[in-house]
Amino acid sequence: MGTQAPENSSPAKDERSAREKAIDDWLPITSSRNAKWWYSAFHNVTAMVGAGVLSLPYAMSELGWGPGIAVLIISWIITLYTLWQMVEMHEMVPGKRFDRYHELGQHAFGEKLGLWIVVPQQLIVEVGVNIVYMVTGGKSLKKFHDVICERKCKDIKTTYFIMIFASVHFVLSQLPNFNSISGVSLAAAVMSLSYSTIAWGASVDKGKLSDVDYHLRATTTPGKVFGFFGALGDVAFAYAGHNVVLEIQATIPSTPEMPSKKPMWKGVIVAYIVVALCYFPVALIGYWAFGNRVDDNILITLNNPKWLIALANMMVVIHVIGSYQIYAMPVFDMIETVLVKKLHFPPGLTLRLIARTIYVAFTMFIAITFPFFGGLLGFFGGFAFAPTTYFLPCVMWLAIYKPKRFSLSWITNWICIILGVLLMILSPIGGLRQIIMDAKTYKFYS
Repeated sequence: MGTQAPENSSPAKDERSAREKAIDDWLPITSSRNAKWWYSAFHNVTAMVGAGVLSLPYAMSELGWGPGIAVLIISWIITLYTLWQMVEMHEMVPGKRFDRYHELGQHAFGEKLGLWIVVPQQLIVEVGVNIVYMVTGGKSLKKFHDVICERKCKDIKTTYFIMIFASVHFVLSQLPNFNSISGVSLAAAVMSLSYSTIAWGASVDKGKLSDVDYHLRATTTPGKVFGFFGALGDVAFAYAGHNVVLEIQATIPSTPEMPSKKPMWKGVIVAYIVVALCYFPVALIGYWAFGNRVDDNILITLNNPKWLIALANMMVVIHVIGSYQIYAMPVFDMIETVLVKKLHFPPGLTLRLIARTIYVAFTMFIAITFPFFGGLLGFFGGFAFAPTTYFLPCVMWLAIYKPKRFSLSWITNWICIILGVLLMILSPIGGLRQIIMDAKTYKFYS
C-alpha cells in the first residue's frame, strides 16, 4: 500500500519487510491462511443470504410474475459468473495473491485510480450493510419480544433493541480474523437456511389467500415505475456477497499444485445452491400465497403460529450477527491497515479494542437515527452493490485479460456491464423515493 523509499542498504530493506511481515501476520485478512473449502461455503452463504431474502416476495409484488422470475434468475446467473471471475483473478499473477478487493482494483486500474475506484464503493457496501443489519437485528429482536409478549409487556422502543443488538458486536468484533469467526458464521449460515424454510413453509401451510391479487402493488403509473426500480435494488441487495469474496479466499491456503481457487470455487458452488434453495422458494411461494398484500418482510405477514414466527425472528437475529461480522472484517482490516501502516500506531490489542469499538458504536448510532429499512436497501443496493457485484469484476476482467472483440468472453462481459450500469442508475431512484415517503411520517428516535 505505502510507497517504498529507495533503499541503498539491504539490511534496512529486510528490516522493513520483517516489520511488514509482522504487520501482515497481525492484520485480520492476512493473519491466518488455513481455512478449509467448507469455510468458504458457509462464509459465502452468510455474506450473501442476508435478511434481504425476506423482502423478496415484496419485490415480486412490485415486479409481477414474469419480470420477477426473470430478474431473480438472471441475477443469480450474472452474480455467479462475476463471482467466478473474482475467484479466478485472486491468483492470476504467479506468486502473488490479491487478498483484498482494492488490491485487485489497483492491479487492473493502477495504484492510485484502483484505490479510488474500489475503496469508496466497498466501504459504502460494507458499512451500509452493517448499518442495515443493525436495523434488521434490532427490529427482529423487537418483533420477537412483541410476538412472545402479545401486548402484555411494556412497549420498548426499537432504539433500545438496536442497542441490545449492538452490545453483542462490541464483544464479537474483538475476534481477530475470518477463521476466528467461522463458528459464528456457520451458525449464521444454518439460521439463514432455517428461517428461509420457515418463511416459505409457513406460507404453504397458510395457503393462498382467497382473494389473492397478483396485479402490481402500486395503482398509479409513477408508483408502478418507481416500485419496479426499487424492487430491482432489493434483488441486487439480495445477491451482494462479492465485496468480501477475495477476503474470504485469502484465508484459504494455496500451493502451485493446489491453488486456492479450487477449494474456493467448490465452496462457492455449494453456497450458490444454498442461496437458490433460500431465495426461489421464499420469493415465489411468498408471492403466490399473499400476492400484492405481502409486507416488505414476509415474517410480518405471517402472524401465526406465534412460536414459529418468534423462532424465525430469533434466527434472523443470529444470522444477522454473523453477517455483520463478515462484512465488518474487511472494514476492520482497512482501518487497522491505515492506523498501523500510514499513521504508524503500534499494532496490538489496545488499538484493536479502541478502533473496532468506535466503528460498532458509529454503525449503531446511524442505525438508530435512520431506521427506514426497505428504502435504505434499495438505495444502497443500486448505488454500491450493482457496481461491485454486477460489473466491476467484468471491467477488471476486460482490463486485465483483454479478450478479443466480439469473442464470447468479450460479449458476456459487456452484457453484464450494461445490465449492471442500468441497475446502478435505476434502483437508487426507487429507493430514494421510498425513503422520502417514509421520512414524511417518521419521528426521530421513536
